Amino acid sequence: MTEALHLEQHRPVLLRFAMLQLRNRAQAEDAVQETLVAAIQGAKSFAGKSSVRTWLVGILKHKIVDHIRRSRREEPLDLPNAETSLEDFDILYKEDGHYASAPAEWGDPETALSQRKFFETLERCLEGLPKNTARVFMMREVMGMETGEICKELAITATNCWVLLYRARMALRVCLGERWFGIGA
Repeated sequence: MTEALHLEQHRPVLLRFAMLQLRNRAQAEDAVQETLVAAIQGAKSFAGKSSVRTWLVGILKHKIVDHIRRSRREEPLDLPNAETSLEDFDILYKEDGHYASAPAEWGDPETALSQRKFFETLERCLEGLPKNTARVFMMREVMGMETGEICKELAITATNCWVLLYRARMALRVCLGERWFGIGA
């Protein structure tokens, strides 16, 4: 059964996904290896209701959360003040809270999402985020975890979580605006 699933061909995609979340090649490779071992062990239970890649990414998400739990026990999460400062984005707004300049039209999102280069640019932008900001963003927006789960896993407050999500979204807006949509280039 496992031969028919061609698990090894999915390793590069899984590794890229794990690297975005864990930001450590050795840890990402470990998570991918654990995922493939779990897939081999659970191959008989794979019903084919989703693609093999979707199934593997689902397993990998759980392995990443397990890894974060383990590493959380080993070292405290360091949230430097610079990472939670919102002053960097003050320039984007007027005193009344409205945008200083309206966000530019990004075109048709469906077209952008279908383009591989967009995802490569998004990955580079995510890599440029501070580690903990990126981790919270990935847990929420990519892995689909609820805020309460993220707070519990990372031992942060809900307010801190929302601040990190806001910072991630704003930084991604700026980065994608410059690198993908050509705004301010």
